Amino acid sequence: MDSRDWIRDGLRAVAGAALAVPLAIVNIPLLVLFVASLALTPALGLGLVLLPLVTMLIRARADLARRLAAGYRVAIARPYRPRPERAVPGGIRHYRWLVTDPATWRDAAWLLPGAITGLALALVSLGIVAYGAEGILLIPLWVSLGVDGYGYGVIWPIDTVGEGFLSLPQGVAILAIGVAAAPYLRQAEAYTARVFLAPTRAAELRLRVSQLTVTRADTVDAQAAELRRIERDLHDGAQARLVSLGMTIGLAEEIIDDDPATARKLLAEARESSTTALHELRHLVRGIHPPVLAERGLEGAVQALAMALPIPTAVTAALPGRLDTPVESAAYFAVAEALANATRHAGAGNAAVELWHTGDLLLLRVSDDGRGGADPDRGTGLRGIERRLAAFDGTMSLSSPPGGPTVVTMELPCALSSPRISPSSGTA
Repeated sequence: MDSRDWIRDGLRAVAGAALAVPLAIVNIPLLVLFVASLALTPALGLGLVLLPLVTMLIRARADLARRLAAGYRVAIARPYRPRPERAVPGGIRHYRWLVTDPATWRDAAWLLPGAITGLALALVSLGIVAYGAEGILLIPLWVSLGVDGYGYGVIWPIDTVGEGFLSLPQGVAILAIGVAAAPYLRQAEAYTARVFLAPTRAAELRLRVSQLTVTRADTVDAQAAELRRIERDLHDGAQARLVSLGMTIGLAEEIIDDDPATARKLLAEARESSTTALHELRHLVRGIHPPVLAERGLEGAVQALAMALPIPTAVTAALPGRLDTPVESAAYFAVAEALANATRHAGAGNAAVELWHTGDLLLLRVSDDGRGGADPDRGTGLRGIERRLAAFDGTMSLSSPPGGPTVVTMELPCALSSPRISPSSGTA
């Protein structure tokens, strides 16, 4: 990893720690409101109205924790049961749906340990960074202003200006340790949240059935749309040119004896038309399965894609083998769509792609420093990525706060096969 990468990731994690402090504090009043809404249910049915409202707030807070965890490569799926039909907020059916959903109680059980863990880890992270910054900035300043004896309780006493400036290397070292450790502390909080917020085994099976039902329909629709696109491109492009080519050659055959010069012009036009038709066929094939993907594998294809982008794009890959062709193609086009969003919509100046394989899972992470605010519901291609991955039981998580950065994390269940034949990393 480049030195700028760990500094960037560390500073982002420090900012995440600063955000985690108020978020951890918010958990406490949410827990109090949840207990109060349960206690008020027998009293005039106030809980019928209060509990759904509080539960929605808790779920919004839990969803935020899941999105933040995804930014640190910890995927947490949503475990909630779908709302039944005719379940109106404030009604018995809606109340029963919330109370009987195990995820409701798991969310509530997470609030207190989530607050304690989040606050403790955030304060540790911020404390190390602040202590290092103090050694760099504050101690020399205060000693130079004549504050005698400042510094007792740090690594060494500070009584003179010279001793004060000796704290500079100590502060730099502590600050570097704090920045480097911040992402791991954020990951530790994310893993703690996953213990409570991830689906149980029964919920996973239920979500699996529901997901297969949806993805099967999406896959059929996507395949039908892809076939229509190929048919349209062939009909309007190469097929029309080939028909025109045949007509041109036929006309040249008719006049070749009477007007050889015109016949030669027609044959030259036919040659140009055949070249154009071949180019269109090659372009169509690249849209189905790029040749570079077949020749160099996913790593090489992504690197070639990054080199063609108008912004600097770093590619880091650790794939010791080749993937199955359908999975490789789905991963390539998912990365291509995410990078297209970064260049066309996000106004990014830099982007990065990370590919790695663990167990039977392919992980892809595309990040950019653009304006952020990406939303799958706004038609920026993210829904297309989700549908493409869902056909292989893959998932996508998005972290894109306003102002950036945007991080798209994708997971695809797969196994590696043949040995790697392409280089593992590069920068475009």
